[in-house]
Amino acid sequence: MVANIILYILIFIMGTVFGSFFTLAIYRIPKRQDITHTHSYCPNCQHKLGILDLIPVFSYLFLGAKCRYCKERIRPRYFIVEISSGILFVTLAYLININIFSWNINIIADSAFLALYLCFLFIMAGIDKENRQINKAITVYGIMISILYIIYLCTVEKANIYRYVIYLIFYVAFLILDTITLKKFVKNSYAIGVMLTIITMAIFTGRFITLNSIILTLIDIIAYIMINKIKNHKKKNIKIEKTVEKNISIGFLLTVNNILCIICILVYYKIM
Repeated sequence: MVANIILYILIFIMGTVFGSFFTLAIYRIPKRQDITHTHSYCPNCQHKLGILDLIPVFSYLFLGAKCRYCKERIRPRYFIVEISSGILFVTLAYLININIFSWNINIIADSAFLALYLCFLFIMAGIDKENRQINKAITVYGIMISILYIIYLCTVEKANIYRYVIYLIFYVAFLILDTITLKKFVKNSYAIGVMLTIITMAIFTGRFITLNSIILTLIDIIAYIMINKIKNHKKKNIKIEKTVEKNISIGFLLTVNNILCIICILVYYKIM
């Protein structure tokens, strides 16, 4: 019992460390800055951060949500992502019955792929929420880990390869559309990024969870549009309504709903 409590504490700490990395990646990747070798710094005063400034969750609390050097307020996003990541890691570990006595090579491999997938979701969603952009570098990362996961499933777990071949064909088709056709007609390929994200979700979480994630996202979008149309009805400004529709972060909504669906399914199997 004590050993499992320690294990879950370590999983929470690991989750917050991942969350700290997510916040760094969300900030730097759209700016095309290095995320591995460049030392962490304050976005406001550019001062390099010390070890005490980089402890996930606790540094934010102990510093009073302010930079130690310039006293500029730190955005709550950093704390929210770190604590959410830690809680999510513990929740998923509990729901899939990870404990100190159940470790084997398959559980380690599945947990590693789950962590890689969560990296994809968090960073993609964070960038989309901040910039309404499905970042291509993160999309490529999602495709790469999907291919590795397919190889693992088909070689180690002896999964049916034909279903995954279809997903790979969809990957290729949308990448060709993004690279060749759509460049002639649109300035960005947000829709293609969303479709590639959905394929990655289907590979990692299956068709049922992905389909429900899409349905919930469509409901969110409809509700968001209707609420804003009601708010802007008195203004009678069509331009505002169109701007609202264009600013919906679909990738972010898909991620939130995908995680919710994963948790709901795992809870269902946990109590059954």
